[in-house]
Amino acid sequence: MTQASSASLKAAALPRCRFCATPLSHTLVDLGETPLANSYLTAEDIAAGRERRFSLHARVCPSCLLVQVDESVPPDAIFSDYAYFSSYSDSWVAHARDYAQAMQRRFGLGPQSQVVEVASNDGYLLKHFVAMGVPVLGVEPAANVARAAVANGVPTEVSFFGEETARRLAAQGYRADLTAANNVLAHVPDILDFVKGFSTILKDEGVATFEFPHVLNLIAQVQFDTIYHEHFSYLSLVAVERIFERAGMRCFDVDELPTHGGSLRLYACRSAATHAPTPRLSALRDKERAARLHELAGYEGFAPRVAAVKSDFLGFLKSAKQEGKSVAAYGAAAKGNTFLNYCGVGAGDISCVFDRSAAKQGKFLPGSCLPIRSPESVVDVRPDYLVILPWNLADEISDTMSMIRQWGGRFVTAAPQIKVF
Repeated sequence: MTQASSASLKAAALPRCRFCATPLSHTLVDLGETPLANSYLTAEDIAAGRERRFSLHARVCPSCLLVQVDESVPPDAIFSDYAYFSSYSDSWVAHARDYAQAMQRRFGLGPQSQVVEVASNDGYLLKHFVAMGVPVLGVEPAANVARAAVANGVPTEVSFFGEETARRLAAQGYRADLTAANNVLAHVPDILDFVKGFSTILKDEGVATFEFPHVLNLIAQVQFDTIYHEHFSYLSLVAVERIFERAGMRCFDVDELPTHGGSLRLYACRSAATHAPTPRLSALRDKERAARLHELAGYEGFAPRVAAVKSDFLGFLKSAKQEGKSVAAYGAAAKGNTFLNYCGVGAGDISCVFDRSAAKQGKFLPGSCLPIRSPESVVDVRPDYLVILPWNLADEISDTMSMIRQWGGRFVTAAPQIKVF
């Protein structure tokens, strides 16, 4: 066999980029075999051994630079009955209210307008437009969450969004002045078809906003726990602009946000629309270039930094056990599940996890099988250390759970390094 044919066979065996189909030969980090991060377990599930694990391997496309996981779990296995309800985070509800008010002012939205939100969850965002008298439609694939939205007065279409769904809704009269897509662009396996849907449903001068965690922060701050199966992609401006261009859209503005450890809010429109590019967009392009996100070198050396976080956290748990200190956790969130499963942590290391979501209480975390309890029960457990798994909400959670200080309890965050406070 020639060297060229051997290389061809090797490339053929590799997964391919879900946007441009280039073989994915460059690894960002391999987190091993993990369960689905939002698939919470019952005692019966655990006894029956029903849990499945899938490879969680993040790679970088050498052509378009889209960061992505190469194991695609069927979307209906993740999103048709979803355990995440946005309204359980006070800070996220406030973020949604502020967004609605800002968009109404900037784009002059009123009773004559149409707002469509994709991945509208329980109506946490659209309800603010409803209160303003702006017509809305939510598009949400999880039927259980959509029912909660409808009960809250937010009309909701139960469907996965893409070009076909957008055509159907546009034909029904839902042409949008504004579309919102918060933390969903990373969740779609066919990202090009998804973006084409916005080009289809927007009015000629309509605006689409997309919020997503910025991969620049994921790399700089070792936010590897934001990698999980339902996040198919990890997004930079350089990659997103290439996708948008192929879909007949373009970016014209951007906000850098503190949410989810550092996010972008991109403002996009149809390619022929008249919205002028802003200096903020040029500044972000320059920022990504300075971080070398336009070349593979910007993605190298991440895996050893992830391994160091794991080593430090396991060292903390070992020391706590040697000192006779008890450890519990807060936040039955997906990022925490990635973190605990990568670290190999179980009920012998952490007694339980507290969470406000009634839909999760009484169940168990995937993989680690930690029991999920109500926050009020922390006074019965009285942990010496409370590990805050959703570190992006550390301030909110430490205020909410401040009662642990009554018995000398302390809070812990683990990335990018151990912090006890």
